[in-house]
Amino acid sequence: MTSYYEASARERLAGLLDPGSFHEFLPPTERVVSPHLLQLDTPAAFDDGVIVGRGSLNGRPVLAAAQEGGFMGGAVGEVHGAKLVGLLERARDEKPAAVILLVESGGVRLHEANAGLIGVSEIMRAVLALRSEGVPVIVLDGGQFGCFGGMGIVARLCDAIVMSEEGRLGLSGPEVIETTCGVEEFDSRDRALVWRTVGGKHRYLLGEADALVADDIAAFRAAAIDLLETKPDLSLEALTAEHERLGARLEKFGACHDALDIWSALGIEAPEGLPLLEADVFVAKVAGRRA
Repeated sequence: MTSYYEASARERLAGLLDPGSFHEFLPPTERVVSPHLLQLDTPAAFDDGVIVGRGSLNGRPVLAAAQEGGFMGGAVGEVHGAKLVGLLERARDEKPAAVILLVESGGVRLHEANAGLIGVSEIMRAVLALRSEGVPVIVLDGGQFGCFGGMGIVARLCDAIVMSEEGRLGLSGPEVIETTCGVEEFDSRDRALVWRTVGGKHRYLLGEADALVADDIAAFRAAAIDLLETKPDLSLEALTAEHERLGARLEKFGACHDALDIWSALGIEAPEGLPLLEADVFVAKVAGRRA
């Protein structure tokens, strides 16, 4: 068992894809770095914190990208965003079985605020354009920095999300919420509160994650293989159904103050014990209880 949480972006890609199949576009030897970081005399990375390329998954051709949380928390800047957009646009020509995004990002890189924001908006547009042509985009989320900000929106624009309990998904990170609204609203140092609010188990229960797996690269690989047959649906009917589902969720859980209240409202017995369960036991226990 190899921890997805502790692995680097390159280690995750190596374990996810078929052995020896990955070919990287714009590898570190090309030294495509952010011009903004150099101007600010800030350390740069020769891959700008994201690896993109082509490989195979269970014998099927895929394009894949992995964000490196170890470099600026996987934050998106101009070059980082352009590499992701280029990969998604390349997929429109190659028509792979899927595009796999191994996300780990705190959002936009503050050093490159405007360039990063433009980059994220272009990623969103590229995801939707690719899905409209029938190529599914699958997200894997289990890294140390979670998936927040613009990349959190990108993740929810995709066809499917696989998370581990250790993964986190949201619009604003815990520290941002605390800074904006105060510690009384959200204590970012309360790790149990953080994980039961934005962690993989809660996102799975809300129906925002399609699969919950153990913190194991092999488990993420198996889940990604299962999702290769996903068919993108951007129809008006699908959009209407999603809005209705979100409306019903807000009506049912709008008065809840904590994830534990939501879990109780879902009819789950002894919800306080859910954080202690292994992924497979958890999935079995909550079967039929998801929002």
